[in-house]
Amino acid sequence: MAVSQTKKSKSKKGMRRSHHRVAVPTVVFCQCGEAALPHRVCAACGTYNGRQMTKENA
Repeated sequence: MAVSQTKKSKSKKGMRRSHHRVAVPTVVFCQCGEAALPHRVCAACGTYNGRQMTKENA
Protein backbone atom coordinates (compact mmCIF):
# COMPACT_ATOMS: atom_id res chain seq x y z
CA MET A 1 0.00 0.00 0.00
CA ALA A 2 1.32 3.45 -0.90
CA VAL A 3 2.24 5.74 1.96
CA SER A 4 2.93 9.42 1.33
CA GLN A 5 6.21 10.75 2.65
CA THR A 6 4.84 14.18 3.55
CA LYS A 7 1.34 15.32 4.36
CA LYS A 8 -0.37 17.46 1.73
CA SER A 9 -1.68 20.70 3.16
CA LYS A 10 -5.32 21.77 2.87
CA SER A 11 -4.25 24.44 0.40
CA LYS A 12 -2.45 22.00 -1.91
CA LYS A 13 -5.34 19.54 -1.67
CA GLY A 14 -7.78 22.31 -2.61
CA MET A 15 -5.61 23.39 -5.55
CA ARG A 16 -5.57 19.83 -6.85
CA ARG A 17 -9.34 19.50 -6.52
CA SER A 18 -10.13 22.89 -8.05
CA HIS A 19 -10.97 21.29 -11.41
CA HIS A 20 -13.24 18.61 -9.93
CA ARG A 21 -16.30 20.84 -9.90
CA VAL A 22 -19.40 20.05 -11.94
CA ALA A 23 -19.69 22.11 -15.11
CA VAL A 24 -22.83 24.24 -15.37
CA PRO A 25 -24.45 23.85 -18.82
CA THR A 26 -24.98 26.98 -20.90
CA VAL A 27 -28.66 27.76 -21.39
CA VAL A 28 -30.22 30.25 -23.80
CA PHE A 29 -33.88 31.20 -23.98
CA CYS A 30 -35.82 30.75 -27.21
CA GLN A 31 -38.21 33.39 -28.50
CA CYS A 32 -41.05 31.17 -27.22
CA GLY A 33 -39.59 31.47 -23.71
CA GLU A 34 -38.33 27.91 -23.30
CA ALA A 35 -34.78 27.14 -22.18
CA ALA A 36 -32.63 25.45 -24.85
CA LEU A 37 -29.02 24.56 -25.53
CA PRO A 38 -27.16 27.07 -27.71
CA HIS A 39 -26.92 26.33 -31.47
CA ARG A 40 -29.71 23.73 -31.28
CA VAL A 41 -33.29 23.66 -32.53
CA CYS A 42 -35.76 24.48 -29.74
CA ALA A 43 -37.51 21.30 -28.59
CA ALA A 44 -40.70 23.17 -27.69
CA CYS A 45 -41.43 25.21 -30.83
CA GLY A 46 -38.96 23.85 -33.41
CA THR A 47 -37.32 27.15 -34.34
CA TYR A 48 -33.65 27.97 -34.79
CA ASN A 49 -32.26 31.47 -35.38
CA GLY A 50 -35.77 32.83 -35.95
CA ARG A 51 -36.69 30.25 -38.63
CA GLN A 52 -39.07 27.28 -38.37
CA MET A 53 -37.05 24.05 -38.72
CA THR A 54 -39.55 21.30 -37.93
CA LYS A 55 -42.83 20.69 -39.76
CA GLU A 56 -44.89 19.12 -36.95
CA ASN A 57 -45.19 22.42 -35.01
CA ALA A 58 -45.56 24.70 -38.06
